[in-house]
Amino acid sequence: MAQTHSTFCRICEALCGLEADVEGNKVVAIRPNPKHVATQGFACKKGLEQHKIYDHPDRVRYPLARRGDRFVRVSWEEALSEIGAKVAKLRGDNGPDSIAMYVGTAAGFSVLHPVFAQGFMHGVGSKSMYATATQDCANKFAVARHVYGFPFSQPFPDVRRTRCLIIVGANPVVSKWSFLQVPNPTQHLKDIERRGGRVFVVDPRKTETAKAAGEHVFIRPNTDVFFYLGFLHELIAQGGVDRAVVDKHTQGFEEVAALVREWTPEKCAEVTKVDPAALREMVRAYRTADGAALYGSTGINMGSNGSLAFWLQEVINAVSGNLDRPGGTLVGQGVIDFAKFGVRTGTLMRNDRSRVGDFGSTNDAFPGGILADEILTPGDKQVRALFVTGGNPLITMPNAARLKRAFESLELLVTVDLFRNETGELAHYILPATSPLERPDLPFIFPLMLGLQARPYLQATERLVEPEGEARDEATIYMDLCRASGVNLFGSAVAQRAFEGLMFANAKLGEKKRAVPQERVLDLLLRACGQRGYRSLLRERDGVLRGDHEPGSFLGRRVYTADGRVHLAPLPVLTEARARIAPLFEREKSTANALKLITKRHVTTHNSWTHNHESFVSGSDRDTNHLYVHPEDARRLGLEEGALADVATDVATVRLPVKFLDELMPGTVALPHGWGHQHAKGLSVASRTRGVNVNLLAADGPDRIERLSGMAQLTGFVVDVRPAEGPKNDASWAGI
Repeated sequence: MAQTHSTFCRICEALCGLEADVEGNKVVAIRPNPKHVATQGFACKKGLEQHKIYDHPDRVRYPLARRGDRFVRVSWEEALSEIGAKVAKLRGDNGPDSIAMYVGTAAGFSVLHPVFAQGFMHGVGSKSMYATATQDCANKFAVARHVYGFPFSQPFPDVRRTRCLIIVGANPVVSKWSFLQVPNPTQHLKDIERRGGRVFVVDPRKTETAKAAGEHVFIRPNTDVFFYLGFLHELIAQGGVDRAVVDKHTQGFEEVAALVREWTPEKCAEVTKVDPAALREMVRAYRTADGAALYGSTGINMGSNGSLAFWLQEVINAVSGNLDRPGGTLVGQGVIDFAKFGVRTGTLMRNDRSRVGDFGSTNDAFPGGILADEILTPGDKQVRALFVTGGNPLITMPNAARLKRAFESLELLVTVDLFRNETGELAHYILPATSPLERPDLPFIFPLMLGLQARPYLQATERLVEPEGEARDEATIYMDLCRASGVNLFGSAVAQRAFEGLMFANAKLGEKKRAVPQERVLDLLLRACGQRGYRSLLRERDGVLRGDHEPGSFLGRRVYTADGRVHLAPLPVLTEARARIAPLFEREKSTANALKLITKRHVTTHNSWTHNHESFVSGSDRDTNHLYVHPEDARRLGLEEGALADVATDVATVRLPVKFLDELMPGTVALPHGWGHQHAKGLSVASRTRGVNVNLLAADGPDRIERLSGMAQLTGFVVDVRPAEGPKNDASWAGI
């Protein structure tokens, strides 16, 4: 008979409260928890069917080692011994920085996973860290460090009280909110309108969000920085600057005002195609609302100027008086003042420079867009070994074909994952990790340490089922790797001995395997933060509310710049703006008639990893991605719906079927990301799909990524589209 457990989802920032039925060490059903204190019965298809993916026969349940051209099952002892010996040799012969790590998004939805992964790299002594952030959000971290003094000081819209919300390059109805836990985004957007507020959605496509609520405004892809320039210019012209706030809490306003002086709505419209009257009306609505917020996400982050666009957005929210105001943008508080802790200890604040391109680190990690160069370029600190944890960079990173060649040249490639995905196919070792349903946990770092929640709360979950086979949790895996490699966790013999002792005691208490006692570690973490213990929190089956956000608690109190003021014109950002904006404007004008490509998320799939189950990809519309084209552009280009088209950049060409979509701004084509699994033999379902990897088209290398944050441009770039040459109905042609 099935037993019902309360838990929460850990596949995205929404962290929806769930109820799971467990029978015979299997999760047999998942449904939304209607009593959850924050999510109140909301969850998406992906979260409700995740157990089907974890139970798939393709799941890696035992350590695998490459022997020649095939994988064989090996013992943990054998895998760890061989990996540890290789790490020790490379570290001794080539230095610790020859060993790198790529941390994927999945690591961020667990509390202990990223901590112990970083602890292993600290033990090795390597600063060669890479993360998914430079594919989707590093611009926000880099700018926040300059403006607010700490990268994780991330203001978010007060969605429960705002009277005007302007969403730029985000689609929360499908993708939820970034850097904010907001369940049921459609409900929240409609609530804004019900209380008399206004919602604007600025996007090259009339997205699901734009259809759900508000007023849609088309913008030409990758021109967001000019939208913000025009917006700030008009805000100043309309008298929308709160001089009291600016004078008391900020510095640098005059420099920014001088920068935007020439960027009138009319001038900016030359490239954005946003009607100046529409822009002025948005500014008026924003300026006169009793609490307003500008919010942007991956649509601006992943363009070529994500840092400058986000910077201007933050300037606007601050100088208008909406930062730290009810209904404006707030800076949450976690169970500790993590920003204060980070500034004091230097956590996530290293000032390292990359070997290739001399890029600064963001959150102690280098740009993923130079990883191939760091592997392929001979010399001191050349990357020779790579650990990939909770990610699949061969699908998510730019110029994936070149990155594949780089990975093939590595002396050691280890993946810690649930499946043998594209990256795993090239690995020397695959170490099986536990699924979210097989481990206890707390809400991941953003809500726990930063309070990035529309309604702050805490919750704990136990493991719902025991791991199958020999899968181990990531904390234990990295402890084991430390021991096998002859290094100490975080470079500390005390930390290593302490956790070894906990693991030994855990085994003596009756655990079948020697493992990090996760529940005990989570309990210690909670108590160190002044919270109730893990077991006590676990009894709160529906979560427990924390104190609500406090407008007025950030400015003058938790800004950790040297002078405690918001820096509106930090020199590195202002210098970059002065150098880039004018040339970019001319380049945009010169490509005004070219097609630009944006990415798109399929509502039933989650990034790249849910494609390996039939319920997510069955049917003719779901076994491939399509190139979405406006009918006007299709007629001009001679494209037929259902026929194949070639999409080309200076990096690569891909071939895929066409679909017409009149919700696109003419001059824009859209291609969903996360596809292209044909070479992943370990994914029996996904490998039979016919989609293409859009990131094959994106450029990498030090000359093609953003200087301020190291972000790669994964959207809004110019493409050449034409009818495919050859047999146009051969749908098996997935890519070139």
